[in-house]
Amino acid sequence: MMENEGIQFVAKMGNWVAVRKLTIEQKTDPITVMEFLAGLSVSFDHKIEEFLAKAVDTAKLNAAIEEATANLGKGEKRISEAIAQANGATVNKAINEICEKPGLQKKEIDGLKEFCKVLALRKALKKAGLKIDFTTIETPAIKATMKKAKKLGK
Repeated sequence: MMENEGIQFVAKMGNWVAVRKLTIEQKTDPITVMEFLAGLSVSFDHKIEEFLAKAVDTAKLNAAIEEATANLGKGEKRISEAIAQANGATVNKAINEICEKPGLQKKEIDGLKEFCKVLALRKALKKAGLKIDFTTIETPAIKATMKKAKKLGK
């Protein structure tokens, strides 16, 4: 007799409690597994941004992204503009300012900068209208997870 396998994510930190489990059997539909994993991605993305905001001033970064992408063009051109602006001087200046924190080693600062660069690119591409990750796909499971994440974020 084959045991069931599964995916399990359990986190408890402060007021954050997350428990996501899925038992996978031979008959488990691959779509169910995909949606479950995408739901985890929603939770992870939300928490990564939340913890990044505790480490650096992401409000300053968000303002720089908004400023840099305020005049995105139309059509395909806006995508290349969004990429250019996310990697441009305005956003990089903000990233450098918010990541230079006393007491951090160069590796830690470099790591924070990488997280900020990914956040900037994701936000710029979203503003350009791209679906950049699986969490933007509208399935019932992902909608439910997003609704729950928004409630917890308040």
